[in-house]
Amino acid sequence: NEKKKGKANRPPCPPSRVLHIRQIPSGVTGADVVSLGLPFGKVTNLLMLKGKGQAFLEMASLDAAVSMVNYYTPAIPLLRNQPVYIQYSNYKELRTDNQRYQTRPQAALQGVNTVQHGNLGITSALAAEGGVLPSHGSVLRIVVENVFYPVTLDILYQIFSKFGFVLKIVMFHKNNQFQALLQYADGMTAFYARMSLDGHCIYSGCCTLRIDFSRLTNLTVKYNNDKSRDFTRMDLPFGDGQRASETPLSTPFGKKPPLLVLSPSVPPVPGALGPLTVTTSAASGHMTIPGIPGNSVLLVSNLNPEAITPYGLFILFGVYGDVHRVKIMFKKRGIALVQMADATQAQLAINYLNGQRLYGRVMHATLSKYQTIQLPREGQEDKGLTKDYSNSPLHRFKNPCSRNFQNIFPPSATLHLSNIPPSVTVDDLKNLFTSKGSTVKGFKFFEKDCKMALIQLGSVEEAVHALIELHNHDFGENQHLRVSFSKSSI
Repeated sequence: NEKKKGKANRPPCPPSRVLHIRQIPSGVTGADVVSLGLPFGKVTNLLMLKGKGQAFLEMASLDAAVSMVNYYTPAIPLLRNQPVYIQYSNYKELRTDNQRYQTRPQAALQGVNTVQHGNLGITSALAAEGGVLPSHGSVLRIVVENVFYPVTLDILYQIFSKFGFVLKIVMFHKNNQFQALLQYADGMTAFYARMSLDGHCIYSGCCTLRIDFSRLTNLTVKYNNDKSRDFTRMDLPFGDGQRASETPLSTPFGKKPPLLVLSPSVPPVPGALGPLTVTTSAASGHMTIPGIPGNSVLLVSNLNPEAITPYGLFILFGVYGDVHRVKIMFKKRGIALVQMADATQAQLAINYLNGQRLYGRVMHATLSKYQTIQLPREGQEDKGLTKDYSNSPLHRFKNPCSRNFQNIFPPSATLHLSNIPPSVTVDDLKNLFTSKGSTVKGFKFFEKDCKMALIQLGSVEEAVHALIELHNHDFGENQHLRVSFSKSSI
């Protein structure tokens, strides 16, 4: 006990090039440990303590070690989904020449540094790490789980191109999952990208990357559009999809969601996950959105008290997440609280709806100081201003595999209509929207699916009102209209 107390009271070690990594889970390889340090600079030595869950990592410079500790102190890295802890060591340098059990970790260090510094030749060093030489080819199969923000082809390109030249990408849905195939110029680049990105999230808590090697040795791409791209052939037609050039890399969502920003203390390193236009990574490959607190309750103000209702806010904010409760203030009807399912959905709603015109006023949305909306007590006067929608069948995002996650767009004058009965005609739909005060500027059914259509209204505000009024409109025989904002125009 006295010995433990002495360790606890020991002052922290001064900055050193050698870092002590603790609580490493079993199964972690030397390559995994080295990958923690690569974004900060060259890793010059590695010592794995077998059976103790610890390692020592030596960086080439003191500045690199300081940057690494500064970064990982607030943002604890994960190895095999378990947190590991990094601090300065008492050692000023590592000597591993005579250490037993260090052959494999040293081979991993040599192999990864070979990739890091541009030599993509296949080295025998990596074979010592368990035969992981890239004989499997250069095509990766990518599955994105828990998709909340839309994942576009350009986002995948910007993330994966940091590891080497991306030749081709093909995106598709299979087994209710968002998947993609991505081909690199060589197998070593594919191996390093998989090692660095597999299991990490594009955004905090969602869009998790699951990466494996495909059996395919070459991808065939016929069109350059928003679903497929051959970066070696700019002459391909765009086919049945959005023209590739129409998706600007800096704003793939139309209106920018929270961007992922590389910590200023982390210098960009060739081959590491450096700054991206759309997304940038934390040094370990764990990508997060800074500044999203855990609060899921929104404060919505400057509402029109004569027109706004709890149901209207439920439908509108429900475009960007599942709304659990809504409360319009009893004495200040122009202010409301909206409780989303989680903090990420709350932030998404703020990004898209703050500043939007609603019933003649510019609505303001921000995070509330409240953590939850309390339902009125029995006998308390409320006049129906507080509603609980937590079990509503109208939630768009209950199913984690729903394609609604892929179709989140800012408010626009063009609405996407779906679940249209075969008996409903163009004139029926135009008259329906006109009856709600909308000006119909354009309309077209989808060629391949007459259950869906696009309708263009006179303004964005008109479209917002129409969505609130007509989403879930009952056509009879238990058929209800679904209304969403569209990224397209007619």
